[in-house]
Amino acid sequence: MTSLPYADVDSHLKAMAGRAEGFGRFAIGGLHGPVYFVTTLADDGPGSLREGCRKQEPLWIVFEVSGTIILSSYLSVSSYKTIDGRGQRVKLTGKGLRLKECEHIIICNLEFEGGRGHDVDGIQIKPNSRHIWIDRCSLRDYDDGLIDITRQSTDITISRCYFHQHDKTMLIGADPSHVGDRCIRVTIHHCFFDGTRQRQPRVRFGKVHLYNNYTRNWGIYAVCASVESQIYSQCNIYEAGTKKKTFEYYTEKAADREVAKSGLIRSEGDVFLNGAQPCTLTGFSEECMFHPSEFYPLWTMEAASDSLKGVLHILTGWQSIHRPPVEQLVMV
Repeated sequence: MTSLPYADVDSHLKAMAGRAEGFGRFAIGGLHGPVYFVTTLADDGPGSLREGCRKQEPLWIVFEVSGTIILSSYLSVSSYKTIDGRGQRVKLTGKGLRLKECEHIIICNLEFEGGRGHDVDGIQIKPNSRHIWIDRCSLRDYDDGLIDITRQSTDITISRCYFHQHDKTMLIGADPSHVGDRCIRVTIHHCFFDGTRQRQPRVRFGKVHLYNNYTRNWGIYAVCASVESQIYSQCNIYEAGTKKKTFEYYTEKAADREVAKSGLIRSEGDVFLNGAQPCTLTGFSEECMFHPSEFYPLWTMEAASDSLKGVLHILTGWQSIHRPPVEQLVMV
C-alpha cells in the first residue's frame, strides 16, 4: 500500500464533497457555491478567511497566500463551507475554529498551532453541528483541546490528521450532565497521534469508530471510554512508550441515571507494540456495542502492519500538494 483513502479526491477541486468515509460521509461543504479566494493573512477584512467563513451562502474557500493567520478570537464557520488549504501552507494560531450550530463543513490541509487562552481548542465543534469532515490537518500545542466534539454535535469524520505536542488531544462528549450527547457519532481513521499525552480520544456517551490509526508514546493512556460511550477500535496500531495502559475506563454518572457507568471498548484486529496493554473489559454483552456496519456499509481498512505505520508517518497532516484545478473561476 502506497497511499491512503481518498487519493482520487485531488483530481479536481470539489471532488472531496460527500466523499468522506464513516459518520461524516454526507458532508458536502461548499459544493453548491462559488469559489472564494483568501488573498490576505489578515485576521479580518476584505479577502480574509474570517470574512469568507461568516458569509451565509455556500462557499468553497481556497487560499492565494501562504503563511500564518493570527486569530484574535475564535473564527466562527457558517454552514456549507469548505476551507481548503491545498496548494498553500496556511497556519492558524492564537485561537481556533468554532463550528457552532452549523452543518456541512469540510476542513482540509491546514495547520493549527499555538492556541492560547481558557477553553481554546484548535477546532471546537459545539453545539448542534453535524455533517463535518476534517481531513489532512496538523494540530499541536493548544491550551485546551486540539479537536473537541460536544453538545449534541454528530456525524463527523476525522481522517489523515497528525496530532502532536499536546496534552488533552480530543474530547468527545462534554460532561456527564450533557445527556443529549448520546446522539454523538464520530469516525476517526488513518490518523497519527504522535506522543500526545491523553484523549486519543476520550469519549462520553457517543459512538466512535476508530480504524487504521497509529498512536504511539502516550503519556497516560491512548483511548478512554467514559459514561455510556461505545468505542469500536479496529486494526489500529498502539505503540507504548513508558506508559503501557492502552485503554482506560472512567466511571461517571449520567445526570438522568441513578447508577454510574463507564464506557465500552471493543478491540478487533488491533496491534499492541512495545508492551502496550489492551486492558479490555470482559463480560459485557455484544448487544451493548454498536457495529459500524449498522450505519455505513463500507470503509477502507487494512491489517495493522509496519507498512501502514510507514504510510501514516508520511501521509498524515498538512501535505505539500498542488491545489486541484478550479472548475469555475468565480471570485466572491
